[in-house]
Amino acid sequence: MPAPSASVFTRLNKLIAIDPTAKRKTRPILEAFSGTEMAQIPIGTAEDLRDAVAAARVAQQGWAQRTPKQRAKVLFEFARLVHRDADKLMDMVQAESGKARQYAQEEVLDVALTARHYANAGPSALAEHKAKGMIPGATDVRVRYQPKGVVGVISPWNYPLTLAVSDAVAALLAGNAVVIKPDSQTPYCALSAAELLYEAGLPRELFAVVPGPGGVVGQEIVAQTDYVMFTGSSQTGSELASQAGKRLIGFSAELGGKNPLIVTKGANLDQAVPGVARACFSNSGQLCISIERIYVEKGIADEFTKRFAAFVGDMKLGAAYDFSVDMGSLASAAQVETVQAHLDDAVKHGATVLAGGKRREDLGPFFFEPTVLADVTEKAICHKQETFGPLVAIYPVDSVDEAIKLANDTEYGLNASVFAGSSSEANAIADQLRAGTVNINEGYAAAWGSTAAPMGGMGISGVGRRHGDEGLLKYTEPQTVAEQRFIGIDGMRGVPQNVFLKLTPKAMDALKFLPGR
Repeated sequence: MPAPSASVFTRLNKLIAIDPTAKRKTRPILEAFSGTEMAQIPIGTAEDLRDAVAAARVAQQGWAQRTPKQRAKVLFEFARLVHRDADKLMDMVQAESGKARQYAQEEVLDVALTARHYANAGPSALAEHKAKGMIPGATDVRVRYQPKGVVGVISPWNYPLTLAVSDAVAALLAGNAVVIKPDSQTPYCALSAAELLYEAGLPRELFAVVPGPGGVVGQEIVAQTDYVMFTGSSQTGSELASQAGKRLIGFSAELGGKNPLIVTKGANLDQAVPGVARACFSNSGQLCISIERIYVEKGIADEFTKRFAAFVGDMKLGAAYDFSVDMGSLASAAQVETVQAHLDDAVKHGATVLAGGKRREDLGPFFFEPTVLADVTEKAICHKQETFGPLVAIYPVDSVDEAIKLANDTEYGLNASVFAGSSSEANAIADQLRAGTVNINEGYAAAWGSTAAPMGGMGISGVGRRHGDEGLLKYTEPQTVAEQRFIGIDGMRGVPQNVFLKLTPKAMDALKFLPGR
C-alpha cells in the first residue's frame, strides 16, 4: 500500500486558508519512511493568518447562534466520516509521521471518539443552569456559557491528526471558530480533517488551516485569537503562555514529560512486559505521555529486565502501510540526532545497552532501534531530560516507597503508569504520584481514551486540561445573571437598617435549614 497520491495533496492544498490568487513560497513535505518529497505546501504569512481570523470572526457569529445540539449534529457526522475514511487517514498519518499503522489507527479512533463524546455530552455541559442565590426566594441566579470567539490551535508533528482536531472539536461545539497552525512537517493531516469537517456541514471559515513557521504564523495566532491551545515542548509553551498573559487571553497547553512507570514485585510479568514495551515505544517513543523511566522492585528486577530486553529486541521495525510491523520510523533527522546524542551521552557516563542502540538506515533514513538502558547515572542527559524517542532506562529499587519518590523527582508531571500485584496496591501507588494521568496495567491509552475524564499535566508538563467537561468549558466565558427581587443586601423597605442588621444573623441561621444551603 503506497503513500497518498499526488492528486490527494493537490486537492488538500485547495483547502488552505490562503488567497488562491496570492503567490506564496512553498516547502517540501517528506514521507517519513523514505525521506523523499511527497508534495509542496504553500507557506502562510502573518497576513494570511490575520485574514483567516477576520473571516472566522464573521462566521463565528452565526455559528454561536446555533444551539449546542445543532452544532453537535456536525460532530456526529464528522465522526461517521472519520470511520468511513479510516484507511485513507491512517495512510496520511503514517506518511507524514512514520509511525506504525497500529498507532496511526489510535489517532483515527481518538478523533472519532472525541468528536462523538463532545457531541453526546457537550450540550448538557453547556446548558444554562441555576445557581444558589444570595437570598433564597429573593435572588434568582442562572449561569450560562458564551464562546470565547476565535480559538487558535498550534499543533505538533508527533500526533498530527489527533492533536490538530481533537482539541478543535471541543472548541467548535462550544460555539467558537478555530484557526489552526499545524506543524510544518505534518500539515496534510490537519487538512484531511478539515476536508471531512467541511463535508460534515461545518462552514469553511470556522476551521481554517494556515500552515507556516511558528515564528510567523504561530506568533500571529497568539496576537490575534481569543484563546490559544498549544501542544509541544515545555520551553515553547512557557514562552507562549507569557505572550498570552500579556494579552490577558486564555491559554492551555499539553507539554513535555519524563514519564515514570513502576513495576512492583507482585506484578504479572506476562502482562507487564508487553504492556511496558507498548508504553515506551508507541509511535517510536515520540509521544508526550510515553514512558522513559522504569522503576522495578529488586525482587523481580533481574527477571523483568531479562524478559523486557528480549521482548524489545524481538520487535519488528519497518516501513509498512499495514499492520505487519511493531514500530515505524522517527519523524525526522533531528529526532534521530537527539536520540543518538542522549544514547551516546548515557553510555559515556556508564550506561549499559541491553537492547537496540543502533540506527537502521537500511530501513530508511529516520529509523532507530527501540533501545533499553541499564546503569544510567544522574550525570546522563537522559536521566532527567525528555528524549522523546525510543530510549528507556530501567532502575531497580529497594521498595515501592523508593520508586514513588524517584518517580516524583522531576519537574514534569504529565503521565505515569503502574503494574502491581493487585488493584488496591496499584491504586494506592497512583494516589501518591504527581502526574496528571496515571494508568494501571496500561501505559497511556486507558487515560487518554477516557474522553469523559480530564487529561493534562502538572508542573512544567502543562496548563489546563483537554477532555472531560474541563476540556470543553475552557473554551467558554461563564456568565452569571442574578436577578434580585423585593429584598436586597441593603435591607427591606420600611425596616430600619439597625433593625435589619440585628435580624440578619437569625435569618442566616434559619436559612441554613433550607435545601441547598
